[in-house]
Amino acid sequence: MCLSGGQGRRKGTRAWSAFHPDLRLAALLAPRRAVTPRTLPVIRFLSKAIRGSGAQVVDLGDGVSVRVFRPAKVADRSPVLLWIHGGGYVIGCAAQDDALCRRYADRLGVTVVSVDYRLAPEHPYPIPLEDCVRALEWTVRQPETDPDRIVVGGASAGAGLAAALAIRARDRGLVTPVFQLLVYPMLDDRTVTGPENLRLWDPECNRFGWSSYLGGADPEEAVPARCTDLRGLPPAWIGVGGNDLFLQENRDYAERLADAGVPCALHVVDGAFHGFDLVSARSAVARIFFETQCTAVDAVLRPDYRWDSSVSDR
Repeated sequence: MCLSGGQGRRKGTRAWSAFHPDLRLAALLAPRRAVTPRTLPVIRFLSKAIRGSGAQVVDLGDGVSVRVFRPAKVADRSPVLLWIHGGGYVIGCAAQDDALCRRYADRLGVTVVSVDYRLAPEHPYPIPLEDCVRALEWTVRQPETDPDRIVVGGASAGAGLAAALAIRARDRGLVTPVFQLLVYPMLDDRTVTGPENLRLWDPECNRFGWSSYLGGADPEEAVPARCTDLRGLPPAWIGVGGNDLFLQENRDYAERLADAGVPCALHVVDGAFHGFDLVSARSAVARIFFETQCTAVDAVLRPDYRWDSSVSDR
């Protein structure tokens, strides 16, 4: 049946109104699908032009490095945010988040260590995760690091790696991070559907990203959402948009953390799509989203920190 012009306009208006008012122009310009096997080489070529700025770069060997950002005033034993960039496990680099990492360092007064891990499909699981383990171990060895106040965090696939790193640290008896800062984390390879008004990351992207990362690995071992025992993990903050493919898997993970006795706050931004805070960083909704993250980290770094184990969806 052919859709009339009036019906088409009404449908378009409904789709438009599904986005946060601050993000409607960005939603108009943003693609639904950020990467495919065909576009992967082009995106990687373009990403080589990202130089970053203001970071101390430390080579950890084997193509792995960290970018270090320090606040203006550094205590003898400083809290650290170990940050992991996004990109669906297949694209991206640490330098793309330099401005964000500098904002975290200045706002929180902590040292930020940003991990440049190796990408799939050339380097599938467990290589990217082990690169992050190496970065964590390097961070702990630094004399200015307070090992009792290390936050692991990231965005999208980087947040998925941060969640996996928290699990790996627990299982190996490594230093226990004090907090997980998970920004729209990519946690579950089984996600095949989501909200109607997606941008940047859709089910096809998700299948490609996960298949590239997993390679021949057992998903039961490699995928954070498939971990059967979440007890003993650090408290977590999870932030996600209402128009994000990962909305439901993030809600499910937050509830499972709380059920396991792990304090977790779930922050849902109505009308926001995946990566909204990066493509529209100057918008009011993105600035509030950033400040909400910082408030959560501030709270957990206070000596009198206390947080119950219930999920707060706010």
